[in-house]
Amino acid sequence: MAGRPVPFFCPMNEAYYWFALKSVPLVGNVTFRRLLAYFDTPQRVLAATESELAAVPGINRTVIAAIKSHDAREFAQRECERVRRSGVRIVTFLAEEYPKVLFEIPDPPPLLYVKGSLGGIGSAIAVVGSRRASTYGLLTTGRLARELAGHGITVISGMARGIDTAAHRGALDGDGRSVGVLGCGVDVVYPPENRRLFDEMAEKGALVSEFPMGTLPLSENFPRRNRIISGMSRGVLVVEAMENSGSLITVQYALEQGREVFAVPGNITSAGSRGTNRLIREGAKLVAGVEDILDELPHRQRTGAGHAETARFDLTPQEAVAYALLAEAPLHIDDIIVKSALTVGEVSAILLRLELKGAVMQLPGKYFTIA
Repeated sequence: MAGRPVPFFCPMNEAYYWFALKSVPLVGNVTFRRLLAYFDTPQRVLAATESELAAVPGINRTVIAAIKSHDAREFAQRECERVRRSGVRIVTFLAEEYPKVLFEIPDPPPLLYVKGSLGGIGSAIAVVGSRRASTYGLLTTGRLARELAGHGITVISGMARGIDTAAHRGALDGDGRSVGVLGCGVDVVYPPENRRLFDEMAEKGALVSEFPMGTLPLSENFPRRNRIISGMSRGVLVVEAMENSGSLITVQYALEQGREVFAVPGNITSAGSRGTNRLIREGAKLVAGVEDILDELPHRQRTGAGHAETARFDLTPQEAVAYALLAEAPLHIDDIIVKSALTVGEVSAILLRLELKGAVMQLPGKYFTIA
């Protein structure tokens, strides 16, 4: 697919089968990637016999039964039609446009529903905080987001009320880029008062969701989307948060993913600042100005020279497996062979292709890392 929009002629186009396989119960993100590495396409997975599926490392009988018994035709055809009508693009994890930084998290989504463009994101900072933010919090968020945009940093947030909205608006007002990661379908405007911001984000940045079209903003969706907010970013800035704030879930994901955590100090008598003040006490970097964030990013991001170029290359299913392993940590070629369950010849050829794409580089002693 190489990052290009797919022509949607259901049920025969490629996206139909991605939707179908993704809808199978028990086929989560990791299992999806494992199946694709073995069969190359979702269509071949769905057409495989039980014995062929049983040959895939890590696929048990329960998963095989789910694949063989699940009838996804109606859902996949309906999803294709909704995507076509909404002007949404499907970006799979094999595509050039797919944010490669997401390969660093344990379960990157196999596909993203996108309105707008994910190209040119460069280094990104997530900005999160209270939905019931104070005037201080909103003004501080807007100022920091504008200044980050002025230094070529993309602002990632969740399109919620309060701090999220102020972060997106600040980045756009600073003529920068912003990406909204949704806890609902990308065709669902939530909160409804953000309709204008929703349209502007689709035009000047991007709206992203891993949830199917029409998915409502249910409470259980938001913790899941938070891992993508932090996963697409190099650091997470918390502006205002109570001690039990949902923003702290994003912080936990950030810590697990090896991201930087920043926090803006608040009034010690304000309940809305207890979460951020506690984060600072526990080691988050105190942010009094944008330089406190920029100091933790590569030097070229402090020059104000614009967006750093993001890694852009397409992948085959087997290349995606190797790249995801190396995104976690540098590995010896023997470890890649064991962890990927591929042959010596396959891994050697994959690593060579990834080197030629500029995706990975070889270190002394037959170790490899992402470039």
